[in-house]
Formats: sequence, C-alpha cells, structure tokens
Amino acid sequence: MKIVINDCYGGFGLSRKAEVEYLKLKGKEAFIYTSTYGGPYDRVEPDCDCLTTYTFTKDLGDTFKKWPKNDGGYFYGRDIERTDKDLVAVVEMLGEEANGSCAELKVIEIPDDIDWGLSEYDGIETIEEKHRSWG
Repeated sequence: MKIVINDCYGGFGLSRKAEVEYLKLKGKEAFIYTSTYGGPYDRVEPDCDCLTTYTFTKDLGDTFKKWPKNDGGYFYGRDIERTDKDLVAVVEMLGEEANGSCAELKVIEIPDDIDWGLSEYDGIETIEEKHRSWG
C-alpha cells in the first residue's frame, strides 16, 4: 500500500499545481481565487504568483464577496485520504512540485495487511503499525 506523508517540519499541504492535477484526475475543474483579508475574492489563473489562494470545485464567477456556505465547493487538500490513488499518482508525477509551502511530500510503501496510523511531530509525519498498550 502506498501512503503520502510530509517529511519535514511544517505540515502536509499540496501546491496549487498539485491541487489542480488531483482534481483533474477526479474529473473536476479547479477554480482558483485570491483575496486580501476579508474579500472580495477574485478568480485568478492557477499559475498566479499570489500569496494566498483558495481552490474551489465550483465556478463562483469572476469575483465574489461572501464566503459560500455549505457546499460552496471549497477544496481543502488536507482532507484527502493519504492512501488515495490519485493523490499518490500526483505526488509521484510532480515530485517536488507537489509540495505545499511548508511541505516535503513523500510516498512510502507498506505491506497491504498492516493496521497503520499516522503520527506527527511539528509537521513531520511517520506511519506506525497500530498496536495495543496498557498503562
């Protein structure tokens, strides 16, 4: 089984390019918006050199003022299952270009029959086999 982890201080995160490619593999289009604090939110091209961007799977027009409620289509890459085959494919395909601003993503492989969990310290992640313990 292949699993994506973050291998540096900071935390798991995908680059904008990786988000776009991931959504493409899922058959969805990515709509990228940027904003200064509090809006409005303006649509930009995926290769925009913007500091803060937000990825949506719904077209919210060229600009919007209020953050959409409920299913507004906001895409949050940290919600992806780490064993998702499309996530693994994107990280393997893009290499370092898949890394978010504070991430060094890496694909590791473990035996399929392992009951595993993810542990994290200051953003550095490790896959560990689950076990029982008593105090």
